[in-house]
Amino acid sequence: MTERDWPADVFDIQCRRCPRLARFLDEGRADYPDYHLRPVPPFGERNARLLVVGLAPGYHGANATGRPFTGDHAGILLYRTLHRFGFASVERSVSVDDGLTLHDCRITNAVKCVPPQNKPTTSEIHNCNDFLAADLGLMPDGAVVIALGTVAHRAVLQGSGLRPAHAKFSHGAVHALPRDGTLIDSYHCSRYNTQTGRLTPAMFEAIFARAASLLDR
Repeated sequence: MTERDWPADVFDIQCRRCPRLARFLDEGRADYPDYHLRPVPPFGERNARLLVVGLAPGYHGANATGRPFTGDHAGILLYRTLHRFGFASVERSVSVDDGLTLHDCRITNAVKCVPPQNKPTTSEIHNCNDFLAADLGLMPDGAVVIALGTVAHRAVLQGSGLRPAHAKFSHGAVHALPRDGTLIDSYHCSRYNTQTGRLTPAMFEAIFARAASLLDR
């Protein structure tokens, strides 16, 4: 699906709610005229039962390509793992027109625009949460959400109408969501986490094995 296929409450390619982020995108166009440099839409099936939520687009990754986790190191482990469990047609995401498709899965970010130093502010996360809440609303009953990192975890709780105290982030933790949904926490598949061993491929695969089991795949 392209950005035009999503309802306006789920994604707005023209969004400029956050002045700092809008300014950062504008400034980037001079140096990288071929980059996407706009809000990055969700990627995957509209009626998917699995939603993977990341932090924000990487500057030379999704911010460049226009597809979540595509073009940066974090996407290597993510798409390889999605492919292993049958959620992706191939194990590598290269560009928006590479033919890769997701099966019963969708990927999005807590913040749709790339932030400076990959660090969105609290207000920016809050400003973008309406889009995530609407995205969560597309999920069928009994869906599974995987949150990659603490920011994504908290954004999912907020978007689900839950207080932060409802569930504490911890890698591998499983929490209940409304409408018989399930939230599974994982460390983010960032270069830092994978290269330091904080997140190993086996640890990451265990997260998706649990999700697949809950979805009876």
